Amino acid sequence: MSRSLNRVTLIGNVGKDPFVRKTGKGDTVATFPLATSETWRDKKQQMQERTDWHNVVAFRKLAAIVEEIVQKGSRLFIEGKLQSRSFESNGQTRFVTEIVAETMICLDSKSKESNHSNGDSRSENSPESITSWQLNKQDDDLPF
Repeated sequence: MSRSLNRVTLIGNVGKDPFVRKTGKGDTVATFPLATSETWRDKKQQMQERTDWHNVVAFRKLAAIVEEIVQKGSRLFIEGKLQSRSFESNGQTRFVTEIVAETMICLDSKSKESNHSNGDSRSENSPESITSWQLNKQDDDLPF
């Protein structure tokens, strides 16, 4: 038996407010772009920066949480799996690669989370203020 691993871990900033929709079966789906950046010094000791954009998709309960708390500029930790798919658009086959989120941790206070804190008075910078959500494996029967 061959074993393999499909695991993606990203920390970045949300580029646009999430787009949330319902599937034909009534499941919630949230998609949003996440930017990750790296910096380095070139041979002339000049700082260089490169930003990569990742398409993130969340399903069901995690998508509902994304809808409630994530907004453009939110800093997130996302863990999930890489998935490629194709679809037809204007008679052409298009291909997309996405990160299917299974775990999300909000890393800053820019999220809408402060409006849904359940009366908790923790400091925004304390480790206890970092909130994590994880997709239950029972919810893992994705609609595709």
